[in-house]
Amino acid sequence: MLRDVYIAGCGMTGFGRAAGDLLDILEEAALAATEDAGLFSEIESVFVANMGAGILNHMSGLGSALVDRLCLYPTPAELVENGPASGGSAAKIGAYAVGSGAVDVALVVGGEKMRAVTGWEATDFVATLSHPQAEYIYGVTLPALAGMFARLYMEKYGITPEHLARVALKNHENGTKNPYAHIQQAVSLDGILNRPEAVVNNPWVAEPLRMFDCCPVSDGGAALVLCSKEVAEKTGKPLVKISGIGQATDTHAVHEREDPIELKAVQLAAKKAFEEAGIKPSDVDVAELHDAFTILEIAESEQVGFFERGTGHIALEKGETSLGGKLPINPSGGLKARGHPVGATGVAQLVEIAWQLRGDAGERQVKNARTGFTCNFGGFGNNVLCFVLEREN
Repeated sequence: MLRDVYIAGCGMTGFGRAAGDLLDILEEAALAATEDAGLFSEIESVFVANMGAGILNHMSGLGSALVDRLCLYPTPAELVENGPASGGSAAKIGAYAVGSGAVDVALVVGGEKMRAVTGWEATDFVATLSHPQAEYIYGVTLPALAGMFARLYMEKYGITPEHLARVALKNHENGTKNPYAHIQQAVSLDGILNRPEAVVNNPWVAEPLRMFDCCPVSDGGAALVLCSKEVAEKTGKPLVKISGIGQATDTHAVHEREDPIELKAVQLAAKKAFEEAGIKPSDVDVAELHDAFTILEIAESEQVGFFERGTGHIALEKGETSLGGKLPINPSGGLKARGHPVGATGVAQLVEIAWQLRGDAGERQVKNARTGFTCNFGGFGNNVLCFVLEREN
């Protein structure tokens, strides 16, 4: 990028079950972000992230529809679709628009209304991310891919079901401190793993993953106002800069990978983001990782470089990734508790980190957070975006 890009405004709706339609969700998030930034008429371009409107909500053309709802015309608008990484892609494109000098202020909004259909229909919708000829036609779902990945990862590194449960415990506890979270209920290890009633309350989804190892199906939206430094300084807000962006892809069909537990796109996207920012993983104070399944938080924490391979579950067990730990991961509650409206997730991760760096995260605030990181995981690791954010003042 030719110039630095800053986050001037952040907005989010409550995640869970939304009363209104998809445009209501996008509008609420957008207005919250623009009000936070104190910028509205200055917006020169709009980028909307969404995966499922055509299938789930019988809607298309969301970019122009949102501009019309906001009365922002004739502002240019684009719809960005990259599966569960749609939010990260829209934020990247918005950042490049500002960084290139094409615009000074851009609005990025991600949203989804997934609970408009049944859970089975939502599972099938997300399964369309799998390879159409090699996976989907044989009944492969994302939980199935995650279950197979989890089994291999657990066998190689000695991870137990208790370690997976501890990810859920941590993120549910964080979710109780997040007023936007879909799930705001703490759970106990015995309650989801050891007690007899756990068999009923926490059934198998895709062995070795149980219900509490999987994120909920959520409605929700999140938004960012991105701008140049000159504009950011005039807002009076803390200066939070997007200092590094990385993106990479991997084979569509998981079985075609040389090693199915090597998330190469995660590794490469993180490496590029860190190099662009000029920092190391050890410099990060707080991170939001894409924990659609509990095993992914552990695996991603290693493969982006926070922990040595095979030690992420040990760091978790020691409390290093808890709110008061050395490197808090998913203080928002993550996808596990905050929720996962797929098109909104990548934007929501950036909103959370921006709030953390600004000191606006309330009860879940990480002390002295100056540098943050996000990983937005598309497909089953076949299109991944990572971001580094830094506070300057």
